[in-house]
Amino acid sequence: MTDVACDLCPHRCVIPEGAAGDCRVRVNLGGRLRATTYGRPSAVHIDPMEKKPLYHFLPAASVFSIGTAGCNMHCRNCQNWQLSQRGAEEMESVHRAMPDEVVALARREGCAGIAYTYNDPVVYYEYVEDTATLARAAGLRNVLVTAAFINREPLRRLCRVTDAATVDVKAFDDHFYQEVCSTRLKPVLEALVTFREEKVWLEVSNLLIPSLNDDLPQIRQLARWVRDELGADTPFHFLGFRPMYRMRNLPPTSQDILERARREALDVGLHHVYIGNLQGHEGESTYCPRDGTRVVRRVGFRVVENLLTPAGECPACRKPIAGVWQ
Repeated sequence: MTDVACDLCPHRCVIPEGAAGDCRVRVNLGGRLRATTYGRPSAVHIDPMEKKPLYHFLPAASVFSIGTAGCNMHCRNCQNWQLSQRGAEEMESVHRAMPDEVVALARREGCAGIAYTYNDPVVYYEYVEDTATLARAAGLRNVLVTAAFINREPLRRLCRVTDAATVDVKAFDDHFYQEVCSTRLKPVLEALVTFREEKVWLEVSNLLIPSLNDDLPQIRQLARWVRDELGADTPFHFLGFRPMYRMRNLPPTSQDILERARREALDVGLHHVYIGNLQGHEGESTYCPRDGTRVVRRVGFRVVENLLTPAGECPACRKPIAGVWQ
């Protein structure tokens, strides 16, 4: 019997023969590490890019989205727990789609790219890497929707075929990560810096959970870190919590705290700060940080007006707005 070490994420699981790692889907079979979800997505949809959320990357484009089972985090508030907190053998619905088939489907549906999402793509790394390599060759863009609990070397390799990433930072507090997510903060911050170093388009989100991570001084600290380490043009999304999974006892996030969090982040110098889950709010739209012109108007996940020039410039001052616009 041979144990196998998995070096993909900071858990660094040592997996006995026939057992799975912390994520439930990376298994030691005959002394070799196998991902049991390879070619077996449990969720397949076509989404607007804005749903990821990505607001500065191919606005209004459709993205072919896939997810599998398993996750290397165990967040008590997970909105996709039916996928993320189960192993492949527990899924009632499993599609069969090898990398070339995923790419063919995305092209047939007229999508601009493929998003690896729903559960964390870290745990189906090989499936993502192989699919993304073929997608890039076919002229499609690749998007990671991730909590970024991954070691630096495998992330750098994946960045070679990744065009954009949206990273959910759970809180700027290691205790929160340990208690709520069963992980740690530092590797996530290191991954964010790695995305920036590898020139992957990056957007950051933060789900505000009442009484747990909605402290304004902590929000200010996170915004400052993003400004200093990732750049003031990094889009930042505050998202509203809704009671689910193992946190049904808490109330939804109030509009007031979302608006105050957005103001804190703008005040520390971030240029593009958004509010999710408040349809029709001004915090859904993009404004020029120089003259205040609304350049992209959104309602929910719909772009209802895009005034950017073809080069991605503000129509009033002609200064570029950070992003990948075409």
